[in-house]
Amino acid sequence: MSTMPTNALHEIADGVFVWLQAGGASGVSNAGVVVEGDGITVIDTLMVRSQWEPFARAVHSLGVPIRRVVLTHAHIDHVGGTKAFGQAAVYGSEQTSMLLDTTEMPIAAYKSFMSAFADEFDDLAETGCRTVTHVVADAAQLTDRIELLPAAGHTSGDVMVLIDDVSVLFAGDLCFFGVTPLAFQGDPALWADTLDTLGDLADTIVPGHGPIGDAGDCAVAAQYLRHCVAGSVPPGPWDAWGERAERDAINIERAALLREGRDEMPPAMLRAIGIG
Repeated sequence: MSTMPTNALHEIADGVFVWLQAGGASGVSNAGVVVEGDGITVIDTLMVRSQWEPFARAVHSLGVPIRRVVLTHAHIDHVGGTKAFGQAAVYGSEQTSMLLDTTEMPIAAYKSFMSAFADEFDDLAETGCRTVTHVVADAAQLTDRIELLPAAGHTSGDVMVLIDDVSVLFAGDLCFFGVTPLAFQGDPALWADTLDTLGDLADTIVPGHGPIGDAGDCAVAAQYLRHCVAGSVPPGPWDAWGERAERDAINIERAALLREGRDEMPPAMLRAIGIG
């Protein structure tokens, strides 16, 4: 994994920029920008005003029309800044569209689970999020450079963004690099299988959380998730990852519930959001 600037637009390939946030802990995600002849595509929009406002300011400062926003999934740490790009078309999966259309923000749960941002969630509730304007149901060529690739594992409605001409993949939360994955709405076994395929798609992989990586980082994350499916996580390269104890419990419980045919939120996650 490489070291790059955080909280700044950094060009990693021709016309392809990343906005990385340090640490990758709960509520701290990454975003991206692709510049083409007709304008900009933004990939995810961060969460609260202190995050999305400087990101949006940097994107607007490029002086290029912002045509599109692609949401890799519906979790609030990726969609909270959509209002900053009010004139752009918004692309997301059917699940993302449904959740943004119909779900009231669980502000109390956000404050419990992401307490570092508790003071900003009331502002987020008042500002709200934009809804999806274009549903991504199948793999599709969005622009000359960008292909949208639906996937599943972290949620049932993940969307990846491939810029094939420079071999860059924005994987959203299908990839947590150097950070413990979180599968409270996912399928750890399916997620691991999905990770096995990502290294064949691009040389450079931008995760939803953590620093930029590659196929090797995907393999480590897949190995960790398979241990969660097995019911325990032995010592390994994940020992340096943050939030391990809480997330191990969530991921192991989620895998066990799915084995029983129960598509339910794990008890450890319910406790983390202040329920139960």
